[in-house]
Amino acid sequence: MITVALADDQALVRAGFRALLDGEDGIAVVAEAADGEEAVEVVRRHRPDVVLMDVRMPRTDGLRATARLTSDPALSRTRVIVLTTFELDEYVFGALRAGAAGFLLKDVEPADLVEAVRVVAAGEALLAPRHTRRLIEAFVSQAGAPAATDDGPLRELTAREREVLALVGQGLSNAEIAERLVLSPLTAKTHVARLFMKLAARDRAQLVVIAYETGLVRPGRGL
Repeated sequence: MITVALADDQALVRAGFRALLDGEDGIAVVAEAADGEEAVEVVRRHRPDVVLMDVRMPRTDGLRATARLTSDPALSRTRVIVLTTFELDEYVFGALRAGAAGFLLKDVEPADLVEAVRVVAAGEALLAPRHTRRLIEAFVSQAGAPAATDDGPLRELTAREREVLALVGQGLSNAEIAERLVLSPLTAKTHVARLFMKLAARDRAQLVVIAYETGLVRPGRGL
């Protein structure tokens, strides 16, 4: 059974999501919250598999709530999906930085919402790395400022691991990385696994964000 928590300040939205998800086999809504502060409290209490988190909420917004949840070791198995009204909402990039598994538009088709919950609960990335890269590039372009160039997180990486991170940042899969660097698929997978550990990243979407934040990959450019 996939357990879900709903965080949205609009009761009607929560009711709609609950009716949809509770009507699906193998999914159960176990908690609701009307603001970010309450969301953190109920998620810590119920430890659901997935949290559907609205961005704009009273007291604590969805961005801060997401960061608090994803930084809690006790909630390492809980994945957060951020809900937003606009595809390039300024908060979406911040949510990915905070460790969200991905984002959905609030006008998402019901079947797509259900599928997103199942995908994220299975531990997979909701956003393909290439889609994440396009999102980040669009945000950076819209903001009119380059990505940060703090390479502090890279100091623990080997030269090969930096190469792999840069390719992940460009949206390449493990198989594509193996082909590009002339490695076995297993070796490429091992390098990516080490990146997760060394950079404390929850998924590939976060690795893409790190690649941009450190300046390893820049909008419109490769290595």
